[in-house]
This record gives sequence, structure tokens and C-alpha cells, in this order.
Amino acid sequence: MHSLFQSWLMATNGTTEPQQVSGLAALIASILPFAVVLGVFYFFIIRPQQQQQKAREAMLDALEKGDKVVTTGGIYGEIVELRDETIILKVADKVQLKMTRSAVAKVID
Repeated sequence: MHSLFQSWLMATNGTTEPQQVSGLAALIASILPFAVVLGVFYFFIIRPQQQQQKAREAMLDALEKGDKVVTTGGIYGEIVELRDETIILKVADKVQLKMTRSAVAKVID
């Protein structure tokens, strides 16, 4: 069974007989598919996830008093007070909830 690399070598040399592939070329030919898969994995899964995480952290850092938000639990409210790791969310008259900043899913206009 010929590898793709060996077939390519035969085609470029114009011969029909397989030639011995050097150790380095065989190593490159066997590692190349893994490198391509890792590259695709990085650009389609890891990188977009990192960008989403950065955007979320920026949104959480930009929270201000008076912002209307939706929590991850689906609660709509207005930020009344901000602290380091917590927020006080007004959800109705005389109803305020204390939550962590990370509970905010998005800011609504």
C-alpha cells in the first residue's frame, strides 16, 4: 500500500516504480495529516471560543448602574448597584436580587 506522499514522488519523478522514501520525508508524510487536523481544530473551534470569551468578559467589565440586563436564568432587570463580584438587580418594585456578575447573559437596550 502506497502512501499519498509516495504516489506524489512517483508522479513527479515520472517513474512507475516506487522509490525508497528517506526517513525525514516519511516522518513528514506521517505527521502532516495530524498537523492539518490540529490547525483546522484550532481555527474552527478554539479561536472562536477564545474570541467569544473575550467579548463576554468585556461586556461584564462594561456593566454600569442603570443597565437593563437578562440573566442566564432568564430574569430581566435593571442594575441598581455594582460591586466587585456581585450586582444588585431590580426586577420589580421593592424586589431586588443579589447576583454574581457572571450571571448576566446580555445587556439589552
